Amino acid sequence: MIRWRSRDDITPGFGPSVVTIGNFDGVHRGHQHVFDTLLEVAAERNAHSVVVTFDPHPALVHRPESHPGVIMGLEDKLDALESTRIDAVLVQPYSLDFAQLTPEEFVVDYLVKPLEAVCLVIGADVRLGRDNTGDLNAIRALGDKHGFDVLVVADVVGTDPSTSLRNGTPAAAATQRRCSSTWIRSCLEAGDMRGAAGLLSRNHRMRGEVVHGAARGRELGYPTANLSSEASGFIPADGVYAGWLIDENGTRWPTAISVGSNPTFEGVSRQVEAHVIDRPKEDIEDFNLYGQEVVVEFVERLRGMVAYRGIDALVAQMDDDVERSREILAKESRETV
Repeated sequence: MIRWRSRDDITPGFGPSVVTIGNFDGVHRGHQHVFDTLLEVAAERNAHSVVVTFDPHPALVHRPESHPGVIMGLEDKLDALESTRIDAVLVQPYSLDFAQLTPEEFVVDYLVKPLEAVCLVIGADVRLGRDNTGDLNAIRALGDKHGFDVLVVADVVGTDPSTSLRNGTPAAAATQRRCSSTWIRSCLEAGDMRGAAGLLSRNHRMRGEVVHGAARGRELGYPTANLSSEASGFIPADGVYAGWLIDENGTRWPTAISVGSNPTFEGVSRQVEAHVIDRPKEDIEDFNLYGQEVVVEFVERLRGMVAYRGIDALVAQMDDDVERSREILAKESRETV
């Protein structure tokens, strides 16, 4: 997959292209349906398939103090896009100045001229240009004017199990809900990693540099890789999770992950720590992840954060967390073989 970091990087004469536009935060099942359609249309028209997305997420620019958390960082989004077999992606730098383009300016300068767009594949809720004035009717009119078709892709819906109980009483039927980044964030906020994975078609992940912490885990016999506060990806609910750590060599290590401030100790800020379990004995002393950029995948939440009365009670709970993580991850490994 070709990765362009600005419009100026696009190869002259690259088109014709079939294009889709969006933030695509999470690259979830709904997005994947759009990409499947994009690939089909591109094959039919003997054209390239192109995704146009934005960085940073527009919400970070327009609402820096109140934006919803971003599900995945840019590198993970690009990796997920590459797995869809899209030909190329344009990562358009997003700014307040860029947001002032009219819908027609955006269409002509970013789709028609550099990409020779012959078809635009979008969801019904896509908006383009200044103040989101480019709605579906406006986009269709621009397509007629500038020679490209507009194909609207239907939403992907699923059953939201959180609506199947009301006040403790089973409801007649769970609600059908549009697959969306909002739904995924609500799963992550609740620690529902299985629900999030079902919508994403993969485990939720964070990516960041391993930095030095307070070394409390090492003192207790459970050394942890602490993710930098600059790590990308949505931080799920506080608690302990079974998951995986993927090091810079691509090795997947079974892991017990702690998210939160660890209420047993005072003055600890919120952090993500990953304890790699069952390392080979010969590697234990030399196993050093400091300074590496690693990926942490969340599989299942084991429990919430609890303040324990004394170190012995905490270590006993950590023993249990590791054993449960081992069982969950062994089962997942068998199911994915």
